[in-house]
Amino acid sequence: MPSKIGIGVISFAHGHAQAYCRRMLTYDDVALVSCWDDDTARGETAAEAYGMAYTPHLEDVLEDPQIQGVIITTETNRHAEMAVAAAEAGKHILCQKPMALTLEDCDRMTAAAEKAGVKFVMAHQMRHDPSNQRIKALVESGSLGRISLMRRRHCIPVLFNDDFVNGPTHWHIEPEKNMGMFMDDASHATDFIHWIMGRPVSVMAEIDNTVTQVAPDDTGVAIYRYADGAMVVLVNSSVTLAGENTTEIYGDQGVLIQNYDDLVSTHLAPPDAVALKLYTRDNPTWQDQGIAIPSHHGERIAGVPRSFVDCLKHDLDSPVTAKDGRVAVEMVLGAYQSAREGRRVAFPL
Repeated sequence: MPSKIGIGVISFAHGHAQAYCRRMLTYDDVALVSCWDDDTARGETAAEAYGMAYTPHLEDVLEDPQIQGVIITTETNRHAEMAVAAAEAGKHILCQKPMALTLEDCDRMTAAAEKAGVKFVMAHQMRHDPSNQRIKALVESGSLGRISLMRRRHCIPVLFNDDFVNGPTHWHIEPEKNMGMFMDDASHATDFIHWIMGRPVSVMAEIDNTVTQVAPDDTGVAIYRYADGAMVVLVNSSVTLAGENTTEIYGDQGVLIQNYDDLVSTHLAPPDAVALKLYTRDNPTWQDQGIAIPSHHGERIAGVPRSFVDCLKHDLDSPVTAKDGRVAVEMVLGAYQSAREGRRVAFPL
């Protein structure tokens, strides 16, 4: 790899592309080369902001020898199309979540990357959060013993935001482009659950509109079961104005409580707030894990591209693989099927 990794951006449809580019401008080992966008005004504006060239022709990005990796931040239903094209052009891929809207598209993307021998990295930001990394380490260390129950609240207020609903991000609520808000946002949480707990064996869920009618759904609750008996409750809402408690994990030897780790929590944290605390049989008091709470949720989002760049620069294995992306999608699709059919749904689908 050259001393500076050349990066191309495929669409600024998803707002996270902005956060990635802002952060990469601070890297001395990255060159933001060019971007493609089917919205010319949007592409030109972003290109000017980040010192990139804009092109209305996708092949200009994919065939550019200065570019080693591309970031795919199109509408979700176009991820597979773009990932296959990028892989066939020999470009390494950072793909925005969710990976795709169908398992068939996930499989096409995986096969294309494997055939081309390119790296495929999912942009699942929760894995890059220090608090979440500490959770994983504590669970794997056995500090909590056998896990009985985990609850993850992953919520946002965007459906109360007229700019989100009627502005350039309107595609998020179009079913053919993004399925629904549970698919769009709960895919963060399903990846987190899979990362911490592994693959579930079944799910029961309710997903529907509760206080709005602007999107296919605004709220969902899913209960995932595991082969060892553990339960995981995922609470996802796009109509949550505020919140505090974000993750609870209960084991027979200890308990973990995480606060202020999603969009509606982070910026509301008081100065003395504790991000993550541990209670164990051996030390029956709340133990502050000493992790700082970011001032804004955008800091977590901006943490994604560093691992992608390092993956290319040092020829590392993907930190979040295409298979991981597929599991997160399967867990969401299983929840939708359960809600639609009113029954427990077994994995694999």
